[in-house]
Amino acid sequence: MQNIIVLFLKGVAMGAANKIPGVSGGFIAFILGFYEKLIHSLKKINHKAFSKLFNEGIKSFNYYINGSFLVFIFLGVVFSYFSVSLLLDYLLDNFETELFGVFFGLILGSILVIVNDEKEFNYKTVIALLVGLTMGLAISFSKILPENDNLLFVFFCGIISVSGMTIPGLSGSFLLIILGNYSLLLVDSVNSIYYTAKDLIQLNFNFLNDNERIHLLKIIFVFTLGSVTGLVLFSNLLSYLLKKHKEITNFLIIGFITGSLRTVWPWKIKFFDTLEDGKIIYNSAGNPIINDYKFFMPDFNLTQTWLVILFIFLGAVLVFFLSRYGEKKNE
Repeated sequence: MQNIIVLFLKGVAMGAANKIPGVSGGFIAFILGFYEKLIHSLKKINHKAFSKLFNEGIKSFNYYINGSFLVFIFLGVVFSYFSVSLLLDYLLDNFETELFGVFFGLILGSILVIVNDEKEFNYKTVIALLVGLTMGLAISFSKILPENDNLLFVFFCGIISVSGMTIPGLSGSFLLIILGNYSLLLVDSVNSIYYTAKDLIQLNFNFLNDNERIHLLKIIFVFTLGSVTGLVLFSNLLSYLLKKHKEITNFLIIGFITGSLRTVWPWKIKFFDTLEDGKIIYNSAGNPIINDYKFFMPDFNLTQTWLVILFIFLGAVLVFFLSRYGEKKNE
């Protein structure tokens, strides 16, 4: 029972991280010590697994894919999306700078821990580190696209967004912001599932006549299909890389994580889409649509600046303890 609870909580942590722009669920899996197991388990969901299911039964299928591990991890992820993510939405609205301070500390601490653990410094790993760093920085400097609810583009967003669960340092949420669909896919569409489930429990079917609700449900369905497709593609690719080129892959990941530091820099100003008369454009959920960020250095004469620095320190200390726990309790 204890192992089940631990796995579930790890899934909750992954789901929460996936919701924060600049942070990835894969990063959480990496510092908690179950990243490789997750990737190799996902990779085993293939035709051979389903052949075992139909020919040998559910027990053989479950054993082959490490099903119990995956089930409780993803139950935690799903639970997080409809519970912890609501808390994160509140914190993003009211304590954004402090929250990003914690995640900046988490990522900074993880870089120090991972670099300390990696001993294979050679020209190949250094090149991989620089490639990862360059790609991470290139993504962080990308311009934000306008919102697009075309279903084919939504499917593509699903493939891209799941990278945050499989590639540490590459935030699926931040990529969705760049693609212009963060609010549409992780706020509006997710909320449509919540409201629809609530209506169904109350036997209220009026939502069937709500074109906006139906459209959002179609979007979340297509987005989910894209996410599953991306999960299969990325898990197979990363499983191969971790088996054949583990050190190079790890240094590439370190580069991604380092490059992602800019995306969670706590001190930034948001710029929003506006009409010709200067009025801010809002999405269907009533949130202003972001089209750019301006990062700046904090004023060290302010008490709040030192409070955020304290949160950065606490985040770094937390990742140290999490990494030590991951080594001892590697699931």
